[in-house]
Amino acid sequence: MARLNLLLLLAVVASALYLVHTQYLSRQLYTELDRTQQEARRLELDHDRLQVEKRAQATPLRVEKLAKEQLQMRTTTPAITQYVRPDGTVIPAVVAPPPAPPATPATPAAKPVARTQR
Repeated sequence: MARLNLLLLLAVVASALYLVHTQYLSRQLYTELDRTQQEARRLELDHDRLQVEKRAQATPLRVEKLAKEQLQMRTTTPAITQYVRPDGTVIPAVVAPPPAPPATPATPAAKPVARTQR
């Protein structure tokens, strides 16, 4: 009977040590999971902030301003546009006619006079 008691005592001690070890590993994994979730939240906030910055940087007015100031670009007009055929020859640019001066009347127009009857 003493052997059986000794064997049962060893089994209880072994299971107790295994339980302690399992709880230790569980706590380690839980703290690692918590750290990973915090890092994921931080990265998500950074991603959202960067998306807002990206949208702010890509506004059409800002892009046009940078193109004009830093790249010395200008808007296209028919006068500066060149068209190239598939064989490599250039089609001459279409020059827009100059704007016509405003028409000035030779004689001043007569103003209509309102008449009243008596």
